[in-house]
This record gives sequence, structure tokens and C-alpha cells, in this order.
Amino acid sequence: MEVMQYAEDALTINLGNEVDEKINRQLVLLKAAIEKLEIEGITDIVLSYTSLIVYFDVQKTNIEKLKESLSTLDLSDLTDNTYSYKVIKIPVCYGGKFGPDLDSFKADGLEPEDVIARHSEKEYLVYMLGFMPGFPFLGGLDESLYKARLDSPRTKIPAGSVGIGGQQTGMYPFDSPGGWNLLGRTPIPLYDSSRESAILYEAGDRIIYTSIDEDEYYRIQEAYEKGQYTVDIEYRGEENGA
Repeated sequence: MEVMQYAEDALTINLGNEVDEKINRQLVLLKAAIEKLEIEGITDIVLSYTSLIVYFDVQKTNIEKLKESLSTLDLSDLTDNTYSYKVIKIPVCYGGKFGPDLDSFKADGLEPEDVIARHSEKEYLVYMLGFMPGFPFLGGLDESLYKARLDSPRTKIPAGSVGIGGQQTGMYPFDSPGGWNLLGRTPIPLYDSSRESAILYEAGDRIIYTSIDEDEYYRIQEAYEKGQYTVDIEYRGEENGA
């Protein structure tokens, strides 16, 4: 592990320089191992594609103490560890006003129904959250759906929009500017401070998009607002060596 200090209250542990599912797994296991140590002063642990940032309270610990505690961890010892993760099913209404870029895939020889079929009902890995709270960068996109970001980003993308940017898919938790190709939108708030977990997923979890029509979109939206809709979440335990 390469441990570096980039700020007075944070350490970064680098595990590589490629976007790779194995590295993501190592980062998730490492995060769990650090949390298990219950080191006083750690305030947050944040994962990116290839690194893990440990934030700490400088009034309760310091760089030397933190490095000493982290030195007790051996990444090779974590190889056979398992972890639990969630599979969250996100309903999406594709096309129309919700997915204005769906038809643009015709230039690539794909009809809207082809894009929907290849994008939905597939399990995506959450590599990291970034850009804004709850924005997931997902791996596992069908190569035929790779599409460069828009040359001219939109000034406002509605919250819940699901899109593709390059080789990844993801979704916007809040209204935001953005340059991703928009395929559809989910009626489920991706960030909701009133929930027990404001964000439904974290790095290492999986997301599956399920296709719904416009009537179902508004039915789910109304049911959620009334507290009558439960997000479909499955809890799984990873197999050794997966």
C-alpha cells in the first residue's frame, strides 16, 4: 500500500492506477478492515477508483499515530475476506422527455429498444461516488453503448436522470449542469435526508436498472411521496475470491 498525506487532516492510500474491479474489491475490504480497528479520530473514509482517503480529527489523532495503526494492516491478508453488499433496483422511464438522447444512438445503429434492452436488467458495480453527493460512477456498461460526453453540456439536468458518459453509466441525484447522454429518469430520489440512509448505495454495491413506462413513473413518484413505496434492495454476501 502506498500511503501519502495530501492534507493536514487526511491520508490517501493508493492501490493502483487503473479502473479495475479487483482494485475496487480491495478498497472495499480495506475500508472494512480500517473501520474494524476503531481508530480514534477517524471521521470518514472515502473511496475513489484506485485510492482510499482517510479523514481524521487533528484534535484527536495525528499523522504519525494514524500511520502506525494502518501499518498493522497487510493487504495480502485481506484477499480471502468476504464482505456484504447491496443490490439496488432502480426503476427508469427511458426516452421521451426523460431521455432526450436515447434516439442519438441510432447513429450507432441502435434503435431505442436496443439501447433500453442493453442498458437495463444488468448488474452494475458502484466504483465510487463523486461529482455530487450520491452520484454513482458505475462499471459494467455494454461496450456497444459507449458514447462520448456531449460537446456542449446542458446547463440543467433534472434530478434522477440516468445517462452515459464515455464507458460509464450513472445518474444525477440533484438538478445539475452536465454533459452525459441522457437515457431516462428514475422517480426515486437518489438523495433523501429523511431516509435512514440518505444515499441508498456506496462503493462496492451493485445497481440494476428496470424499465418502466411513464404511467408507472408517476405512480411510483406519488407512492414514494406518500411513504408507500419501498425501494427494492437485496442484501448479498460475497463469495471467497470473487
